[in-house]
Amino acid sequence: MIPDERQALALHAKYGSDERVVSHCRTVTAVSEALADAYLAKGKPIDRRAVVAGALLHDIGRSRTHEVGHGWVGAKILEEEGVDPVVVEIVRRHVGAGISSEEASSMGFPAADYIPRTLEQRVVCFADKMVSGDEVRPFEEEVKRFERKGHDVKRLLMLKASIADELGEDPEKVVLTN
Repeated sequence: MIPDERQALALHAKYGSDERVVSHCRTVTAVSEALADAYLAKGKPIDRRAVVAGALLHDIGRSRTHEVGHGWVGAKILEEEGVDPVVVEIVRRHVGAGISSEEASSMGFPAADYIPRTLEQRVVCFADKMVSGDEVRPFEEEVKRFERKGHDVKRLLMLKASIADELGEDPEKVVLTN
């Protein structure tokens, strides 16, 4: 099942997601939709339904933890709910700019690669980095946050570059002009 908006919001309610989390997810969804629509307008295939569902549900794991593991916790919740594996993987892989299997192992996560690989996974991951709370902001702010926290800035910049290469334009401009 790929949840529609009503079903996704019902899952948030079922698991007790905070309204701030739901508001954030709605904003990430709007950014993700703008990017998906830009791909579609250029004739590039993207599963818009999966992108919307993944964006709406990407932080459902925050109903259980606000730690970095909320991605795999959310994926586990969605697996148990019978959500389509495409959406489950979007949720699992949205944290940071992705987490390698080696990094995941050192953090005590279940053994897996958490780097966004598919276009749908990368779009939602990138959209999440463009949103703080429920406000869309310049990508550079996330780069600075990654630098302050000692996160993998190179992987973050590669995420944006891969989307820009495929889209044929700066995804930040697509987001900020919509």
